[in-house]
Amino acid sequence: MATELTRVSSDEAKRLLDEDGYQWIDVRSAPEYAAGHPAGAHNVPLMRAGAGGLELNADFLAVMQALYPPDRKLIIGCAVGGRSLRAAKQLQAAGYTNVVDARAGVAGVKNAFGQVTEKGWVAHGYPMELTTAGGSYDERRAAAGLGR
Repeated sequence: MATELTRVSSDEAKRLLDEDGYQWIDVRSAPEYAAGHPAGAHNVPLMRAGAGGLELNADFLAVMQALYPPDRKLIIGCAVGGRSLRAAKQLQAAGYTNVVDARAGVAGVKNAFGQVTEKGWVAHGYPMELTTAGGSYDERRAAAGLGR
């Protein structure tokens, strides 16, 4: 039986990064990541731009498996929690044992009226950056041996 996926708040994600050696994996698109991401995050998009709009990134799992062992402590984050939840579940199904989902993502969760129901990483004022050495998707793909 599969273990239930742990979903954490931005506060808990920050604590895991600072104290428990977790790595933030940003599963947003490369342009979203380049516009600003949690400090130290690596970009492995779940979705990529395709002919018909966004489509699943066929290399997502291959890049993850090449670079991060199944027992690596990983926080999976996106903009508001949808893609990260999907990616975290996919990783868990592939045998990853220390995966948590940043449920409010970078931007936070909003209800149907546009009101924030859970603050994300940015609203907490946690560190953001535009570049992380070795963290871009092109760099991650190259490190995984999949080229640029």
